[in-house]
Amino acid sequence: MDYMKEFKAIAEKFALEGEIKDIAPYGEGHINLTLLVTTDKKRYIMQKMNPNVFPDAEGLMNNICGVTKHLQARGVETLVVVPTADGEPYLRGEVGYRVYDFIENTITYQKVTDKEVFKNSGAAFGEFQNYLAEFDASTLVEVIKRFHDTPNRFENFKAALEADAFGRAKECKSEIDFVLSHAHTYGTVMAGLADGTIPLRVTHNDTKLNNILMDAETGKARAVIDLDTIMPGSMLFDFGDSIRFGASTAAEDEQDLSKVHFDIELFRAYAEGYCGAVKNSITAREAELLPYGSYLMTIECGMRFLTDYLSGDTYFATKYAGHNLVRARTQIKLAGEMEASFDKMGEIIKEILA
Repeated sequence: MDYMKEFKAIAEKFALEGEIKDIAPYGEGHINLTLLVTTDKKRYIMQKMNPNVFPDAEGLMNNICGVTKHLQARGVETLVVVPTADGEPYLRGEVGYRVYDFIENTITYQKVTDKEVFKNSGAAFGEFQNYLAEFDASTLVEVIKRFHDTPNRFENFKAALEADAFGRAKECKSEIDFVLSHAHTYGTVMAGLADGTIPLRVTHNDTKLNNILMDAETGKARAVIDLDTIMPGSMLFDFGDSIRFGASTAAEDEQDLSKVHFDIELFRAYAEGYCGAVKNSITAREAELLPYGSYLMTIECGMRFLTDYLSGDTYFATKYAGHNLVRARTQIKLAGEMEASFDKMGEIIKEILA
């Protein structure tokens, strides 16, 4: 594809500095089309937003603009939205486009390479949460409805199990039994948000390591990116999802379950970074539930993979037959090991926050 020919006219509708010299694909994202736009003055990231995943582009961009302006006012390095030539935050149309300044001299990590990297990522997401502690999360749009409403995810699972449209339930009886037997554990966070015992906060909801830009020279975190899933929720969601993928000894779709374990020392490393940052803003109830949040995000993810497997693999992209079942099994094994480690995880949190 000739990206210059295809997208130059669109890029020129934004308030860019200089003359456009090149447009090329950039990054490893799978949801939005991401392009690197180079002018004779500077570089930019331009994205074609995916309306199938994010139908409310207006709400999404209002979320991003509100959060980034809040961070910028506090001197925090973050994404800078480049307006259109008409001063709008994005280019409206059947498909929306947006532009950010390119953040130079940074690198990203695709996976946890050592404890220090994971600790740094914990500090970055903790600082992100801490800087947004005073932001009114109720002003944010829920861009993906009921994303971490685990009881609702469980209802979806039960419906898929009852239908068993593809006759697959017989192949995953132990996994089904695990999910059903833990039904009493799924409602704590939603109940806490409802009654106010857990504060409503700004949540990132995609706390992968590669969503942190690290300084290319020092290796220290500089900016949290990929803010599409910014929503109101609980900090337990972000902390828990980081632990779900980062404190595992194996890939999310490892077929040999003997290789899949919850690494308590990686949990400690991330918790040191994260809790060190939020020490003055986290509530006692949130601190108490951090181990549970790790378990909840893991079993919720496993439940979603299992639901999709029972439903014929309609949501998550798969590379082979049974891929979603393999994924479900890794998450369920991790959730079980986390559940068995609650006391130790709680001791670690108390030590860090003491």
